[in-house]
Amino acid sequence: MAEFSLRIFSGWRLRAVNSSLCDLGAPLCLCGKRVYGHNSTTEALRTTELHRETCPKVRSLTRKSLLLAAEILAARDSDLGSIYRAHGVPPMWARQPGFPTLLRIILEQQVSLVSARSMFERLKLNIEPFTPEAFIESSEDYLRSLGVTRQKAHYCIQVARAFVDRRLNGIGRMNDEDAHAALLGIKGVGPWTANIYLLMALRRPDVWPDGDVALATAVGKLRKMNSRPSFVELAKIAEAWRPYRSVAARMLWQYYLAERRAFVS
Repeated sequence: MAEFSLRIFSGWRLRAVNSSLCDLGAPLCLCGKRVYGHNSTTEALRTTELHRETCPKVRSLTRKSLLLAAEILAARDSDLGSIYRAHGVPPMWARQPGFPTLLRIILEQQVSLVSARSMFERLKLNIEPFTPEAFIESSEDYLRSLGVTRQKAHYCIQVARAFVDRRLNGIGRMNDEDAHAALLGIKGVGPWTANIYLLMALRRPDVWPDGDVALATAVGKLRKMNSRPSFVELAKIAEAWRPYRSVAARMLWQYYLAERRAFVS
C-alpha cells in the first residue's frame, strides 16, 4: 500500500466531533442520520443497526462517509484518536472492482507489495488484452514462464474462469456475507483475499481483513504490547470498531506506513 499517498480531502468539511456524536445513546449512521432508540442505549444501538442494514447510502464508503467514520472512531477509541490527530483522515485506498483487482490481490498473498506490483506489471506487459479470456488462453505454463509460482498460476486461471463464467455478476449488490461467500467459492481466494476485495474494491464499511500482519503490528505498537497480537486476538479487538472496521483498518495501515521505520529499527 506504499504506492498510495495520504490525501486530506478538501472542499468538504465536517464540524468537529462533539459529545453528542460520541454519545452511544445518540448513534450516527454514515448517511448522516442520527437514529434514536426509545428507552435505552441498548435499544438505541439496536435501532441504529437495523437502520444501517437497510440504508442504501452506506453500502459503499465515500470520501464523505470515510471522514465521518474516522471522526466517530477517533472519538470512540483513544488509540485511533491518536492516529487521527497525527495523520488526519486515512486514504481511501480504493481499487476498481473487476478481474485485474482480484488478480492483483491474489498476487499480493504472502509477498511484499513491491514484489506483487512488479509481477502484476510484468503480466500486463506480456498478456494483451489484459482480460480473463486472454489469461485462460495463455495457460498456466505461460504464467509460470513469466515468474508466477505454480500455485498462483493455477489460482490466476481459476479467477479468470470465475469472471468468464460470470460467477461474480451482481456481487456489488450482495450483502457482505453473500459477497464474501461468492468470492470464497473461487479456488485460491481465501478469507484475507475476499476481505481485501470487499474492503478496497467494493469499499464496504465494516470488513476486517483477518490475517493482515501490518494491522497486527500497528495494534501491538499502539497498545505497547510486548508482542504483536495473534490474528484471533486482533479480530476480537476489532469487534469494538464495528460497524466501521474497514475504516479502522485504513487508519491502522496509515499509522503503519507512517511509522514503519520505527517498526524495523
